[in-house]
Amino acid sequence: MKKVYLILENGKVFEGESIGAEGEVIGEVVFTTAMTGYLETLTDPSYYGQIVCQTFPLIGNYGVIEEDFESRGSFVRGYIVRDICDTPSNFRSQGKLDDMLKKLGVVGICGIDTRELTRIVRESGVLNGIITSEPKLTKAKKDQLSQYVIKDAVASVSVDKKIVYSPKGEVKRKIALLDYGIKKNIIEKLLRRGCEVTVFPHDTSSEDIIKFQPDGIMLSNGPGDPQENVYEIEQIKKLFSSGIPMFGICIGHQMIALSQGAKTYKLKYGHRGGNQPVKDVKTGRVYVSTQNHGYAVDSKSLPKTAKISFTNVNDETCEGIDYENACVFSVQFHPEACAGPLDTGYLFDKFMENMEGTK
Repeated sequence: MKKVYLILENGKVFEGESIGAEGEVIGEVVFTTAMTGYLETLTDPSYYGQIVCQTFPLIGNYGVIEEDFESRGSFVRGYIVRDICDTPSNFRSQGKLDDMLKKLGVVGICGIDTRELTRIVRESGVLNGIITSEPKLTKAKKDQLSQYVIKDAVASVSVDKKIVYSPKGEVKRKIALLDYGIKKNIIEKLLRRGCEVTVFPHDTSSEDIIKFQPDGIMLSNGPGDPQENVYEIEQIKKLFSSGIPMFGICIGHQMIALSQGAKTYKLKYGHRGGNQPVKDVKTGRVYVSTQNHGYAVDSKSLPKTAKISFTNVNDETCEGIDYENACVFSVQFHPEACAGPLDTGYLFDKFMENMEGTK
């Protein structure tokens, strides 16, 4: 394998070996604690602009299964693993992870101490990094590294035209799904409940959505700083007062809050993985959830009509909101997660009940 380096903006250098596509990439270095689901991670649009480090040491052991992809390709900037498995064992496997990375054009590095890297990110906060064949950077490259910022994330991952998905049986509900970086399993959860799902581009106007006359509106997950999406937030504000039931996940959750006057902020190193505990405020029950976000809603900035429904057990950040002045609710975590715990899948049933209640 070819020798390559991961260099952080603080000057720390990790020497490793090249995996995936050849090349040089700069991105925001983040880590995910998920033990499984590397295929879903690599194809999750929410990782747009980021170099993703897997904290679990062996990745690729069950191979590549295209059926498990969450989107049409990979949106990660780069990929970091301790060891990559070259001999996958799985009856569903269609190939090796390294070959998949090459096919999707993902530049990666293996053989570095991912535990040390994770500790650095936890202590310092998210850092920019570069995967390169050069152990030392020129001043121009250092400047490029330090100045890197993820921009136009939602626009870069959203569909550019409307797409319709129909359930196998009877159509029970018609859903308008705004795509800010949709994961396939959100669509699947709705299809299984008899919903016809029409996916709209991120910049679709509220007037066009209302004219479509959906039974419910779904706001998807997605990457980047939610405050960047000024136009989208303004459209959500109009949809909020339309009377149509609405359900938001991840960045959809954040943008609903922003549309109601709340604020969001960047977390030190984010929540990424399949083992994040969230507590139902009403019942006190704790659920294990899958998460992937670097921003959170500021609980103190919420209007009086917004009630927190879930909190993060680890750091008490806002994980869910119910709005008393509209048929609207949202969660920060992923109730549709694969791979991951499916304990909160009932939230899709809540969405169906909300639509039934407005008929």
